[in-house]
Amino acid sequence: MWSGHMFDAGGMGVFGLGHLLWSALLIAGVILLVLWLLRPAWFATRPRSGRALSILKERYARGEIDKAEFDARRRDIG
Repeated sequence: MWSGHMFDAGGMGVFGLGHLLWSALLIAGVILLVLWLLRPAWFATRPRSGRALSILKERYARGEIDKAEFDARRRDIG
């Protein structure tokens, strides 16, 4: 029979559940902080050849660069 105490059911009552939730929030917070700090490094290492090539095509279409310069820069981009 249940005696009304919160720790009778296996030793984990309301306080045990609260501790578990705070621990999960703390771990999630640490993970999110690390991801937030590392985020600029991820963006810096991403290849941006698609954007660079579209800018190069736009400059060629506007006549800012000639065919030889377009081909040379396109090879440099990859």
